[in-house]
Amino acid sequence: MKFDSEFLTKLEYLSLVSKRIFRGQLLARKRTRQLGGGVEFADHRDYALGDDLRHLDWNVYARLGSRLIKRFEKEEDLHVYFLLDCSRSMAVGEPSKFDYARQLTAALAYIALADLDRISVVPFADEIYDVFPLTRGKQHVLSLFRFLESLETVAARTNLTDCVREFVHRKQRSGLAVILSDLFDPAGFQQAVNLLRYKRYEPNLIQIHDRSEAAPRLRGDIRIVDIETEAAIDVTINENALHRYKAVFAEFLDSIKRYCIGYGLGGTIVRTEIPFDELILDMMRQSGQTDLFFTGLKSSSMASHGDCKVVFSSPPPLGEG
Repeated sequence: MKFDSEFLTKLEYLSLVSKRIFRGQLLARKRTRQLGGGVEFADHRDYALGDDLRHLDWNVYARLGSRLIKRFEKEEDLHVYFLLDCSRSMAVGEPSKFDYARQLTAALAYIALADLDRISVVPFADEIYDVFPLTRGKQHVLSLFRFLESLETVAARTNLTDCVREFVHRKQRSGLAVILSDLFDPAGFQQAVNLLRYKRYEPNLIQIHDRSEAAPRLRGDIRIVDIETEAAIDVTINENALHRYKAVFAEFLDSIKRYCIGYGLGGTIVRTEIPFDELILDMMRQSGQTDLFFTGLKSSSMASHGDCKVVFSSPPPLGEG
């Protein structure tokens, strides 16, 4: 896939909307603030012998005679890591889940770079295959696009836990970890996300699937082949079997929603037919709220009704407006 000028125009619009309307809160996370040599006033403390007199609040001293030192805070840029699933199952769909995930990665990374955050992209399947290193500034957008365009799905089975274990043991600062994946991992996604939480990352899950996976149009005696392992099974598909499958798939999506809400994590469930820019606008709207909630179809009806777009986000930490 190629990121053309029309795609770039959409990203610029999303970046402007994020700044002007939603105050850059797309990923529902504020930058870390620390007391230090910044320029934004924080509070006062009593003067102590040896303090730099340049930091003495002379206005307070002139009015009240109190010797107080002004304290400032600096704002640390946010590190955003995009864990991009490139396992073979992501090749399913039209557009493919992998192309859709790359579009979302490019869009979210563009907005983060425009907001002067640092971003990195980590393609994974059964292991981490490459890394776009931590980068800051919009001048690196084209190199990011070239990196994403060069990626391909690999003939490997998803092993999110092993990949996250490798990821968190790298020498890097923790930050926001956005997982873009169908989450079709036989071992489940929970252990991997728990590890991110334990290592003080802030996970944000984006589950991507195709309409054919939620509601397959299959009938009769067929052979089903696992796209990642090539294991095959002969089955007979009838209405009863389809009904059971749809219920299982809906429960899988619902488990993602319950997990994210239960741990106060941001999360999104989306079908590839939803335009990526429409999805991101919805994510912006949700991230500006303070309550845990989700919009779109109820998970129990996802498999059989029209659009599928569910966004749920965590509230901002206490003390942040």
